[in-house]
Amino acid sequence: MTTKQMSLGMNILGFGSHSGAWRQGEAAIDAYIDVNYYRDIARISERGCLDAIFLADGPALPPDVSAQPGGRLEPTVLLTAVAAATERIGVIATCSSTYNEPFNLARRIASLDHISGGRAAWNVVTNAGDAAAQNFGLAGAPLHVDRYGRAEEFVDVTLKLWDSWEDDAIIGDRSAGRFADPGKVHTLDFKGKHFQVKGPLNLPRSPQGRPVLVQAGSSEGGKALGSRYADAIFTTQTTLADGLAFYREMKARAKAWGRDPQHLKIMPGLSTVIGSTEAEAHARFDELNAWHGEHGLLQQVAGRIGIDPRELDPDAPLPWERIGAVADFERGSQGFLEAQLNLARSENLTIRQLSRRILVGHRLAVGTPEQVADTLAEWFLAGAGDGFNIMPDMFPSGARVFVEEVVPLLQKRGLFRTEYTGTTLREHLGLPKAHNQFAA
Repeated sequence: MTTKQMSLGMNILGFGSHSGAWRQGEAAIDAYIDVNYYRDIARISERGCLDAIFLADGPALPPDVSAQPGGRLEPTVLLTAVAAATERIGVIATCSSTYNEPFNLARRIASLDHISGGRAAWNVVTNAGDAAAQNFGLAGAPLHVDRYGRAEEFVDVTLKLWDSWEDDAIIGDRSAGRFADPGKVHTLDFKGKHFQVKGPLNLPRSPQGRPVLVQAGSSEGGKALGSRYADAIFTTQTTLADGLAFYREMKARAKAWGRDPQHLKIMPGLSTVIGSTEAEAHARFDELNAWHGEHGLLQQVAGRIGIDPRELDPDAPLPWERIGAVADFERGSQGFLEAQLNLARSENLTIRQLSRRILVGHRLAVGTPEQVADTLAEWFLAGAGDGFNIMPDMFPSGARVFVEEVVPLLQKRGLFRTEYTGTTLREHLGLPKAHNQFAA
């Protein structure tokens, strides 16, 4: 037994983290644009006392809508409806710093925080693909260094906007006709390389001080941004050694910024395929793989490393001589690429084997509830994560079996809560109310 407890998020990726999930037919074909589908998964997650649900997003269709479901509901709009149908669980919206403006996004996320009673978070992403860029008047995605330069300034402005009203700015004296103290509502007059924002935000300070800031990115730019600003980092490591190294590095970086390292939560992703027996779990996985097809599995690896699948031998190792350094990989996710390469290298996997070990770029666990609980406990107790973002293979059954079968095992070991003790996402994560940078 231990007094330290992990955080758990449920990442809702369309029909599931496995690309073959939509063909399995568990959910209606239009479920991914049905608010009740997300409400159902959120309620299941809330029954398990999970910290939050998490929505990934990207402002572009996938390249081939003939083979995969295309389109996503806008996260802040969807999560407003989900928050109204739940009571405690946090709601984390992914929004791009490359294709938004700070004032509008700060207002949307702060609105979600007010509406949810302090359960909102913004997951900062920079979007690497050309397709998104071309929807916003650009020929292609900005280079990695430029995306993160803009992201750093974007986050800085957003935090200032969220802090532009002090906690006690509203006076509310009807008899004297004084609504707010103007000395506690701050104009920014921000002028930077990318943005000029006067402020203040046209919303008072939100219930948790300011919404939780989540960052997803393991590149050098991502680590610099996350260690300086983020409350939680959703990360991609696939081996325990890499998880331990990343955790220690990010805590040290946070300390170097003058932060309390305990106020930065590291949350690796884990894709799950769960069965009542190990054989049942692998049969479920094999069935999903069959729906996706051999070419689809190999395409996932080929797309990540940027090589045409026709040029790859599935039963050979990765063509290391053609891949180059991760830091030179400008157009895609460096974090996902590094995680995939490290796993292949550490276990000497063939391309075919690798294609069955990573679904969406994260670590994969195929097995019984006990085995999934074991791997979560191993990483947590070793110090490779403060919690985990769970990505079930298929919804809603993958979420239900995790909550009903895995969570009780973690609770029995004292590694996870048995009930909510707070009402805000910051309280769930064990984070203090955010300090206002403008307050005296």
